[in-house]
Amino acid sequence: MVRITDTTLRDAHQSLLATRMKTEDMLPIAEKMDAVGYHSLEVWGGATFDTCMRFLDEDPWERLRALRKVFKKTKLQMLLRGQNLVGYKHYPDDVVEEFVKRAIGNGIDIMRIFDALNDPRNLEKAIEVSKREGAHVQATICYTISPVHDVDHFVKMGKTLASMGADSICIKDMAGILYPKDAYEITRRLKAEVGLPVQLHCHYASGMASMSYLKAIEAGCDVVDCAASSMALSTSQPPTESIVAALQGTPYDTGLDLELLSEISEYFAGVRKKYAAFDLTSRTVDTNVLRYQIPGGMMSNFLSQLKQQNAAHRLKEVLAEVPRVRADFGFPPLVTPSSQIVGTQAVLNVLLGRYKMATAESKAYMKGLYGRPPGPINEEVRKMIIGDEKPISDRPANHIEPGLEQAKKEIAPYMETVEDVLSYAIFPQVAMKFLQERLARKTKVDYNMVESAQKEGKPPYYPV
Repeated sequence: MVRITDTTLRDAHQSLLATRMKTEDMLPIAEKMDAVGYHSLEVWGGATFDTCMRFLDEDPWERLRALRKVFKKTKLQMLLRGQNLVGYKHYPDDVVEEFVKRAIGNGIDIMRIFDALNDPRNLEKAIEVSKREGAHVQATICYTISPVHDVDHFVKMGKTLASMGADSICIKDMAGILYPKDAYEITRRLKAEVGLPVQLHCHYASGMASMSYLKAIEAGCDVVDCAASSMALSTSQPPTESIVAALQGTPYDTGLDLELLSEISEYFAGVRKKYAAFDLTSRTVDTNVLRYQIPGGMMSNFLSQLKQQNAAHRLKEVLAEVPRVRADFGFPPLVTPSSQIVGTQAVLNVLLGRYKMATAESKAYMKGLYGRPPGPINEEVRKMIIGDEKPISDRPANHIEPGLEQAKKEIAPYMETVEDVLSYAIFPQVAMKFLQERLARKTKVDYNMVESAQKEGKPPYYPV
């Protein structure tokens, strides 16, 4: 029997609708989703955290609590970027520890933890705390293609993750480039040599995901990630109904009710229309990802950056530069935040000349502050970016000062819960604006009055 994790409430709308789905559109269908019998529901983490505050005027912690309240039978899971948590840089250990503790305390059962460089050191703290707090730890291998990434490489990492306490292994194909034959072989060897349950997460970008799922299932894959068909395909996951139907009457039969799944999909078809302004998926598949091996989100970022510089016509040059930069940087998998680091540097190289200007993130990367790259870095390029500065060789988080107490002090006037402190510690500017506006609403004080008092060095105005 194969089980299904539904991603509709997290990765599907992140991939298709710019992460704009509101909690109010999730709750009405929750009872039916809870009755399906999914292995789990992915409902939190990734980009959903900051977009809640940034665009939707929602508290991500309140969303999690609301979902936990209505999902009474099904396990909830989140995507955690290791030491990056739900942000785009490494955070100190005390912030990581408290965040993981609160995420589990507020309702997360399964912690899917990954690192953009597949550096196990960046997973240590999150795995340790998740285990201590009683969550299921799904340690993750980011799949990519390069001269240093082969089946042996991924199996070796699987063994390392098992030794760190993983309860299951996820193969994360964020760009939709996992070939069926590789899905079969990696799964087969992980099952044989590591012995933990294996879950497969693929995006449909190239059109291969369903085929890769079937081959992985034949090799012993235990769980696959799918989305309701109205929120599937393209840069999202394969459709649940199609996978369930394909496996019916086989030893892998999921046992799920297609009629109930169809009702859920019909509901989300209506929801998707509400977010049409953010629905930018124009094609079912884009086989260019097989040539450039980049996630769909990178393409939209390139177009945005180039348009700002009146250089949209240079997109092909940027796409050709990405693999060169990636090779110079030691072949990191292209997933947040390494995809942004490599992508932005590629744009700068095309517009200004190769490494004439390096971003702060590229400098930090070359200093070893993001972790250990999978392959050797081009030392000539490293010198162009950071000169003769010697990179660190130990765990990056060892070089980050604790941040929780300072965050508490800075956010004190607006703090209602410990979760507020965590939101601020990870996204200071976004969270500060959100919390200030929340306070202004609750106290019926115009936000401008609060801001004015701050500028004058006075305490925030609170009515009696």
